[in-house]
Amino acid sequence: MAQGRVLVVAATHGNERNAPWLLEQWRQQPELLRSNGVELQLEIGNPEALALNRRYLDRDLNRSFAPELLADASRQEREILRARALLAAHGPGGSTPCSVALDLHSTTSAMGNSLVVYGRRPADLALAAGIQARLGLPVYLHEADPAQTGFLVERWPCGLVIEVGPVPQGLVSASICRQTQLALEAALDTLAAAATGCLRLPRGLSVHLHGGSVDLPRRPDGSPAAALHPLRQHRDWIPLAAGDPLFWRADGRSQGFDSAGQRYPLARWPVFINEAAYGEKGIALSLTRRERLCCEIAWAEALSAQLQRRGAPL
Repeated sequence: MAQGRVLVVAATHGNERNAPWLLEQWRQQPELLRSNGVELQLEIGNPEALALNRRYLDRDLNRSFAPELLADASRQEREILRARALLAAHGPGGSTPCSVALDLHSTTSAMGNSLVVYGRRPADLALAAGIQARLGLPVYLHEADPAQTGFLVERWPCGLVIEVGPVPQGLVSASICRQTQLALEAALDTLAAAATGCLRLPRGLSVHLHGGSVDLPRRPDGSPAAALHPLRQHRDWIPLAAGDPLFWRADGRSQGFDSAGQRYPLARWPVFINEAAYGEKGIALSLTRRERLCCEIAWAEALSAQLQRRGAPL
């Protein structure tokens, strides 16, 4: 059996500049990235947006991979055209197909180094478990959110997002770059083990399950009626208790967290707190609930199968 290629994408959002800085470095000096024998395809997700230091041009590229958007010939937004081009080049049926997609992102939120997994595909869970066993990274398991769909990695047989922050938009930070490379190398270590059938997963995978998002309080005209409370800023992954200060109103009053008003009352661990790019999406923070999944042998088998497909390139 031969080993499948891995697609590494940077600048899916054009104002997240740390990962594209790394890609340029690796293209010039491949030996600086410990790839562990995994064949990589390095791609800039949205080069036009990167050139302009903008998140996107027409629409969010990382919400442009929904099958219905890709199949609709009337949709000619530049990000949808780019999504089609990436799939034509490196999708499962592309000219240079890849089995796995690793999407490198940064955030203005204090998320540290973390992983984002969409849904519960066994190969994705195996990859996340392998990385978590190596580095202990938290995993945000995003599912069942009809308002947020069309993510890039969902169109590949296996894939996840590496998310690192905090870092301002448009800024290259050496520490963020180093954290990004550390997580990517842990992913490549996991994939190399899976490709040879030697991947051994831990007993469990700790995840933070998506439990809904919370917007700022707003006035009737849609303008914000409050800001995030200063005691909540930069406290991603730290649980909220009922009544904890959450918002700070213009008159100086605090508004507390109301767990009873949430769809999932046990979703108390906030992530993507005050992410600069999410204001347009009506998200001040997302709430999660913690769960530990038992790792299954079938997960590792599914990941190995993606990397050991007969006829896949070395």
